[in-house]
Amino acid sequence: MADSHPSLKLYVTQNSPYARLARIIVLEKKLEDKVKQIVAQTRSVNSPYYEINPSGRVPCLILSDGVRLEESQLVCSYLDNLDNAPWFEPPEGGNGFHVRRLEAMARSLVAGVSVWIREGFRSQQERSPGVIAHERNRAARLIEAWETEVMHPVMGGELSNMAQMTLIAALHLERWNPDFQWRDGHPNLVSWVESLAARPSIRDTMPVG
Repeated sequence: MADSHPSLKLYVTQNSPYARLARIIVLEKKLEDKVKQIVAQTRSVNSPYYEINPSGRVPCLILSDGVRLEESQLVCSYLDNLDNAPWFEPPEGGNGFHVRRLEAMARSLVAGVSVWIREGFRSQQERSPGVIAHERNRAARLIEAWETEVMHPVMGGELSNMAQMTLIAALHLERWNPDFQWRDGHPNLVSWVESLAARPSIRDTMPVG
């Protein structure tokens, strides 16, 4: 990769948990002067953003040569490697396996709660009680599993991997879904979230509204 990246453009939305991962990387790696963040207009007919990224998804990173990267894992990896000193790549060996395993588990929680939230925004006539019940039950199972998994050594300490970032992005979706009540009866998760809540990259990318 080149040493200078003055024209990187990162398209995000303020409340996407996937875009939030990229926004956290930018703050953690102090890339604010290298990456211009642009709020994209998504889920809107004929949005000009669709000319930039036909899928309409965020995050989307436009490189200086115009190459488009989307999907949060790819975007985060690229940003993390800009300085050739990545912090958030899985380590070698067993710990790396567990980071990838737990990141996948956290992504399942993000995906399910996101579907649940989208259903909640539909009109009463369009809303699917079956989909909501399915995602509510899936989230409850995952939260029970996470109450134990969050104690795994790779989830502790300073923010250092994508599993940690993805889980906190998932849990903070409670701001958009008051029915996603994961705190009661899960002291390990509550303690873990609170241990990272004051970190600037977490605090400054919290979902709004």
